[in-house]
Amino acid sequence: MKGIQEIKEALKAASEEELPGLMEVYAKDTRKGVQTALIQAQKRLDKLEQERQRIETMKAFERKYEHLGYVCGIDEVGRGPFAGPVVAGAVILPKDCHILYINDSKQLSEKKREELYDEIMEKAVAVEVGYASPARIDEINILQATYEAMREAVSKLSVTPQILLNDAVTIPGITIPQVPIIKGDAKSISIAAASIIAKVTRDRLMKEYDKIMPEYGFASNKGYGSREHIEALKQYGPTAIHRKTFIRNVLGEV
Repeated sequence: MKGIQEIKEALKAASEEELPGLMEVYAKDTRKGVQTALIQAQKRLDKLEQERQRIETMKAFERKYEHLGYVCGIDEVGRGPFAGPVVAGAVILPKDCHILYINDSKQLSEKKREELYDEIMEKAVAVEVGYASPARIDEINILQATYEAMREAVSKLSVTPQILLNDAVTIPGITIPQVPIIKGDAKSISIAAASIIAKVTRDRLMKEYDKIMPEYGFASNKGYGSREHIEALKQYGPTAIHRKTFIRNVLGEV
C-alpha cells in the first residue's frame, strides 16, 4: 500500500485530465490523510470547472458575432501615465479557444499576465500592438493618440478581422464594423486578451527605460505619477519620454 504522503503528492502533481481517474483509484482508501487529499483534489476540479464556466461566459460577444468571421478584441494601456507611450493591443482568438484565467489585465498578477501573454501569443490567430509616443500624445492629445495606436494595431494584423470588439470606444477612421463594450475587458475574452498583450508589452518597455533612466523608478511606477516619480521629476527634470502636457501641473510650463 502506498504511503499517505506519496498519494498526496501524486494527486497534487496530476493533470486535470488524470485527476478524476486517480481519485477513483484511491476513493476506497479510508485513511484520514488520503480522504483529506481527495477532498482537496475535488476542490481543485470544482475550481477548474468554475473557471471554465467563467471563460465561457466571457465568450458571449465572440459567439454573437463569430458568424461574421474573425472577431478582434481591442484594448489599450497607458492613457494616464506621465511618461512612456500609450500601447494598444489587437487579438483574434480561435473559435475553440480554451485559454483559462484570461481576465482584465488589472485583475491579474504580473506573473499571471506574463504566463497568459505567452499562451495568447502561442494560440491566437493573430496578435499585434500599436504605439503612440509621448511626443505624439502631446501633439494630438491622449484620446486621439490612443485611437491612432488602436488603428496601427488593427492595420498590422496578419488577417483582416470582420468585426472589432472595443473596450468602451468607437475608433474613428476604421471601416471595419465595431462594437463598443463598456468594461469590455471584464466581459469579452478577446478584449481581455488584448488588455494583457498591451499591458505586458508596455510594462516590459518601461522596465527597459528604467535601465537607462533609473532615477525615475519606471520599472515600478510604469510612468504613472507616484510620489517618488514626482520627486524625481522635480529633482532631475523631464526626460524625452515624459509627456509635457501631463506634467505641466507638476513642474509648471515645460
